[in-house]
Amino acid sequence: MTTAIKGGKIYKSGEFLPNELFVVDAREKAGLESETGSDFDFERVINADNSFILPSFCDVHVHFREPGQSYKETISAGSKAAAHGGYTTVCTMPNLKPAPSTLDALNVQLDLIKKDADIEVIPYGTITMSQNGRGELSDMKALAPHVCAFSDDGRGVQADGLMRDAMYQAKELGKLIVAHCEDESLLREGKVRESEWKQIERDLKLADETGAGYHVCHISCKESVEVIRDAKKSGVDVTCETAPHYLVFDTDYLNAFINRWPELGGRFKMNPPIKDIADKNALIEGILDGTVDMIATDHAPHSAEEKSRGFLKSPNGITGLECAFSALYTYLVKTGIISLEHLVKLMSVTPRERFGLEQNGFTVVNLDKDYKLDASKFLSLGKCTPFDGNMLNGLVELTVMNGKIVYENLEK
Repeated sequence: MTTAIKGGKIYKSGEFLPNELFVVDAREKAGLESETGSDFDFERVINADNSFILPSFCDVHVHFREPGQSYKETISAGSKAAAHGGYTTVCTMPNLKPAPSTLDALNVQLDLIKKDADIEVIPYGTITMSQNGRGELSDMKALAPHVCAFSDDGRGVQADGLMRDAMYQAKELGKLIVAHCEDESLLREGKVRESEWKQIERDLKLADETGAGYHVCHISCKESVEVIRDAKKSGVDVTCETAPHYLVFDTDYLNAFINRWPELGGRFKMNPPIKDIADKNALIEGILDGTVDMIATDHAPHSAEEKSRGFLKSPNGITGLECAFSALYTYLVKTGIISLEHLVKLMSVTPRERFGLEQNGFTVVNLDKDYKLDASKFLSLGKCTPFDGNMLNGLVELTVMNGKIVYENLEK
């Protein structure tokens, strides 16, 4: 079916321009533009006068749980959730069973992706063989052609020498090292903040030494912003991400919420934990000055029973893909902190540039639509998010990948 989108505004080269006509053609597997559309016989025309046509989003940090924990999430449910949120490309973290540390193990996941994914799903390979930050390196050479990068997400690589070796090998293979930074020796001492930024500081020195491309996952504290900012100034090949919840919430909000609704505390349980308002402000400043390159959701679903145990006993991880754009638009763009153009860069342009991923679709959003988030209606198997019940602005109406509509929520 050939579909035309008329009206609205379209993102081009960093700005929004009036949209004359945008053609979706599954036969051509592309979005095409035409001044008049006279050469096309449209089977459907969508009026987008109140909407914006954005390059579809890319999330370089999601957990789809399959293989190994499909009761939490599946490739099918996760990819549908991503399309609902306006994403056409996601990169799935390797804390799976089996962990993708060899080609045989990775093939289990690749087969599931080929069978069940509604969008582009690209896996990570592990850094270490057991995905535990210790021991020997994974079979990085065999994995490299099939993965977006290498990460032991969920565990920091503990030994300096092991991380150095990983960086040298990743550089040779033309892949990034993507690090969940957590020094377990500091963590055992109760130094949660230091465990993050101290390991980032170590890795930045190793990245400088090896010349490897290095990307830091879900930074959450002001010291992390500071050491990454300094490393960028000195020429280290480093990028980083943060997540929506670190930009919106702080410990004051978290504590007040848990005191009032202790049974719902699981929706604020994630690793790294939410920090105080100074950290939130430092992350926002990092976005404004370019230190923070992108926003990823760290979409990490769990079952309803697991997340019903309160803040202390619930597992780490929340669901994020289906409300990320609305939450960020509501709390960052509508408040005047950043522009919509900047948000598009953070969610679509920069992630693809850094990870070498092609733009493969577009998303139509209606910024006039306000709604109360009801996470029970998520397409993800995980329904736990700190944004549940919040009034949000900006509704994803259409997601298209390679000329095919993969999600639609248009008024009839």
